[in-house]
Amino acid sequence: MHGARLLRRVVLVVAVVLTAHASRIAAQISPGPLARPHAALNGTRNCLSCHGTRKDAMDGSCLDCHKEIAFLRNARRGLHGRGSQPKCASCHPDHAGAEFNLTAWTADSLRRFDHRRAGWTLEGQHREVGCEDCHTPTLQVGPAARLAPTGATRPQWTGLQTTCASCHEDVHQQSLGISCADCHGSEGWAPAPRFDHAKTDYPLTGKHQQVTCQQCHATTRAAPEPRHSLLPPVFSPVAAAQCSSCHQDPHARRLGATCSDCHTTAGFAERKPGGFNHARTRYPLDGKHAQVACAACHGQTGRRTNPTFATCTDCHADRHQGTATLAGKTLDCATCHDVRGFAPAILTVARHAEARYPLEGRHAEVACASCHRPQQDGALERPAFGTCSSCHADPHGTQMNGLDGDPTCESCHAVAGWNRSTFSAARHADAGLPLEGRHAAIDCAACHGATSPAVTPAPADTIGFGAARIRFQLGAATCASCHADPHLSDSNWVRLPECSACHTATAFRPATVAAATHADLGYPLEGAHRAVPCVECHASLAAPATGGAALRNAAAPPPLDLRIARQECASCHDTPHGDQFDARGTTGCAACHTPDAFQPAANFDHQRDAAFSLEGAHATVACAKCHDAEPLPGGGTRTRYKPVATTCESCHTRRAS
Repeated sequence: MHGARLLRRVVLVVAVVLTAHASRIAAQISPGPLARPHAALNGTRNCLSCHGTRKDAMDGSCLDCHKEIAFLRNARRGLHGRGSQPKCASCHPDHAGAEFNLTAWTADSLRRFDHRRAGWTLEGQHREVGCEDCHTPTLQVGPAARLAPTGATRPQWTGLQTTCASCHEDVHQQSLGISCADCHGSEGWAPAPRFDHAKTDYPLTGKHQQVTCQQCHATTRAAPEPRHSLLPPVFSPVAAAQCSSCHQDPHARRLGATCSDCHTTAGFAERKPGGFNHARTRYPLDGKHAQVACAACHGQTGRRTNPTFATCTDCHADRHQGTATLAGKTLDCATCHDVRGFAPAILTVARHAEARYPLEGRHAEVACASCHRPQQDGALERPAFGTCSSCHADPHGTQMNGLDGDPTCESCHAVAGWNRSTFSAARHADAGLPLEGRHAAIDCAACHGATSPAVTPAPADTIGFGAARIRFQLGAATCASCHADPHLSDSNWVRLPECSACHTATAFRPATVAAATHADLGYPLEGAHRAVPCVECHASLAAPATGGAALRNAAAPPPLDLRIARQECASCHDTPHGDQFDARGTTGCAACHTPDAFQPAANFDHQRDAAFSLEGAHATVACAKCHDAEPLPGGGTRTRYKPVATTCESCHTRRAS
């Protein structure tokens, strides 16, 4: 190698000398033939084509032909564009013959060449690649290669680019850009040590971190494109907006397209807390179902099962053992229950009407369990309902036993309510006491209560009355059976008639006693006596009314004593005659007066009853002419009826004088 360099220097010196004295040595013999690439320039006539007429003109001539070197020098790229840039002839002497190698690279010199001098350090697997593997016309696609002289037969060392794609096939077809070094290093193509998936639009989390690149980025093209020899994986664009871009939807899109609403990358079986919306399924979770754990229906295994749900019994056991029927047909649970809970049942009153016992009145308010009690085997009791006593105890004890007509509960009660008896006033008349007036407004218990003061005290043992504590048989239907007698009828002064002779059921006062009735009491009301208020004679009536007739067994009422000690006129009336008629006795008033009026004295007959007969002119004389008024000792006056003088002189003489 050292001898070859020395030879090149000698040849170069000779060429320089010849160039300087070209005009004088033009006819001399050339220093030697040129190398094959320069063979067209052999001969002394062509020396100036390269050497020119000046000492330093040769490099310019070289660069005029080798434009690729000029490009590299100007761009300061490659071996010729870096460092001190020596003269061309210092490395590439010529005139050594046609077979002389202008770039005499030997295997040893290539091995010892420091590639950093070319501006491209060989690292990684690039150190193992032979020079000819890269410096081949196939890869020399840079601008320098296109500027190289045409017709060159030997491999050129220029024209390579420093980008990966200039030598390597871009399997990504520029979908990831042209900077391969962003992801790959020279140590090997795969894996891409500089690639960080977290910096992409789709960071890998959870189970996605365990997936190989090929599983997601495998090509879907049927054959390689003409300029590629491989079927490269597709890294961009890759559909990843929805999970269904890569995964098969096991729900057949019944739950929507957004899998991430329910699932996470931690695993398909890992449900996103609060993310799954069961309402999207064919069976929304309502009521108590919303509180059930998923595993209770879908199982504990990794692959969950979807249970059937056409009927409630697909999941729940029939607690009624098939006894839940209506109109002879077995019911589905949903007929009586809903998802809010097994109890209370939701069978409506309207639906119960389809049964043999429609629910009416208060029965519509009764809880189902009150009649349909669970049995030991889980079935519901089917109660008898032929009569009220099938469910209800008789609250009246034994009082109804043996009564005419064998009365039933329905005789007096309806399903609208127990206390709303249907026993009417008209029917009460059949019992011997029509309900009229105040009696029609009295509560039944006022008379029929077991402890009512209106009736005879009940015996100590009232169990025979039943839980209702109602007595039906009260004895005789007379006023005295319930009411106390305020008139003291037990006194023997007079026998009073029945209460109804003077009173009605409307009110105890005022009494309805009539004049004819008063005659039965021993004193007929005649004449002006008919218009006299009762209280004028019966002073006890002046006492305030007590509000009604007193009950017999209540507190004793104020007495209404209607007795009058005597029944003469003087018992009530004062006499205006003083003692003039005392000789006549207690009945003297009636001799002159009638009950119609005190004046005139309709019963008095002067011809019959007086000692002085009125005859003649005396018949027309006014009474006062003979019967003068006389003063009384205590004051006042009275008419003097007797004694009166009967002689003529006793009146006429005095009158004449």
